[in-house]
Amino acid sequence: MTNSTQSFQAPRILVFDSGVGGLSVAREIQQRLPLNPLVYASDNAFFPYGTKGEAELIERVDLVINELLLRYPADILVIACNTASTLTLPHLRSKLNVPIVGVVPAIKPAALMSKTGVIGLLATPATVARPYTHELIREYAANCQVISLGSSELVQIAEQKLRGEAIDVNAIGRIAQELMRADQAEQMDVLVLACTHFPLLKDELAQYLPTQLKLIDSGAAIARRVEFLLADAAEPPADYLPEHLAVFTKATEAAERLAPALTSFGIHQQAYLDI
Repeated sequence: MTNSTQSFQAPRILVFDSGVGGLSVAREIQQRLPLNPLVYASDNAFFPYGTKGEAELIERVDLVINELLLRYPADILVIACNTASTLTLPHLRSKLNVPIVGVVPAIKPAALMSKTGVIGLLATPATVARPYTHELIREYAANCQVISLGSSELVQIAEQKLRGEAIDVNAIGRIAQELMRADQAEQMDVLVLACTHFPLLKDELAQYLPTQLKLIDSGAAIARRVEFLLADAAEPPADYLPEHLAVFTKATEAAERLAPALTSFGIHQQAYLDI
């Protein structure tokens, strides 16, 4: 390793989620910024977020993010969780001096992309019900029919898939069928995957949905935003190799079983914080 490589430190990206869904966002970031070290943080001790109260979640995310930034100082923070983003971004931005990128359901691009004016929204029940989501629909999809379906089961299935466990594809089929039973569903041409876990099941979902239905998510847009915010960073030496790390808030057997999946994302180290 050269001296220039030893002294160079590319901007570190901290990607945070309640579980493993944010890995779908981390993958998009890595494709755009392959030379930036990435810390993927999962608050598995408090998973799932969708069942928790709002005040409780804001307090929890504040605690975990502050601890993470103390241990792993980062140049940019990505909240790769729709639930956490819609609730905690204003609070975090008021307290932290690091750039923060959140996840917004891709309702605006879906409305622009749709030719039929009928779009779908597949999210957690909490995201479907949240006023923030309703405001996005009013602002960007007022001229569209939006078919919304909330599913917590898909979150658990995505977690199981990444742990290498057998998944219930019939359950995925039932959820897809429920979505397609909605009024005007046969005209739906764009489906927003508004939970970062759901792109991890895109292939499985596509098997049960009409072939003409486009499945979109926010991952690529988030990666473009991170790239833009880090655009002024110095170019690393040609032989620079970034180190990626996964951090969990609780040491569990389930977290250990994620090691092969994490390796496929270029993450070869795991660490644990007891929070």
